[in-house]
Amino acid sequence: MPIYEYQCAACGHREDHLQKASEAPLARCPACGKEKYAKQLSAAGFQLKGSGWYATDFKGNGKQPEAQAQAKAETRSDAKTETKTETKAEKKTASTTN
Repeated sequence: MPIYEYQCAACGHREDHLQKASEAPLARCPACGKEKYAKQLSAAGFQLKGSGWYATDFKGNGKQPEAQAQAKAETRSDAKTETKTETKAEKKTASTTN
């Protein structure tokens, strides 16, 4: 449940109230009882902690420039081709020596 800050226009009384977002705003001041109690605009009550989670998780919305994506794909396909040829050659030499 969010915490809302209220201030009375009549007496200047200020107080924070824990309310559901669906509840109606308070109107009556608890200090003087007048109907001049209004919700104030205040800073959000949360903190971002950690070192750069937002930069690594959300930077660029998961989109890569086309040149970078193509370079990564070429590197991956080259690595797969090399490992396949090496394993075939190793199997042939192992079977001929037995």
